[in-house]
Amino acid sequence: VQLVESGGGLVQSGGSLRLSCAASGFTLSKYDMSWHRQAPGTKRALVAAITSGGNNTNYADSVKGRFTISRDNAKNTVTLQMNSLKPEDTAVYYCRSRWSTPDLEEIYWGQGTQVTVSS
Repeated sequence: VQLVESGGGLVQSGGSLRLSCAASGFTLSKYDMSWHRQAPGTKRALVAAITSGGNNTNYADSVKGRFTISRDNAKNTVTLQMNSLKPEDTAVYYCRSRWSTPDLEEIYWGQGTQVTVSS
């Protein structure tokens, strides 16, 4: 069971990056998915989330209008399109899957991918 992020890198301020999260060993379709980020010295924070069916999304205020989360359950992937990047978006970005019932919660994290935005 594994989530693997890709697509991080170095980009100039105002540029774009597209992060992908691929699942192996399990099927993403029943999981709510989210992207989180953690900059040095800060706590990991939610960036964007999407429900299992893809019908609902939510975003941190700091990325609204710039980032878009989407999923392709047939390809077992989740994507974060990041536009108009700012230096303050610099962080390690993590993909997370979550499934829960009243009695059980199942969460998986990826290993993270570094995003660096230069000014």
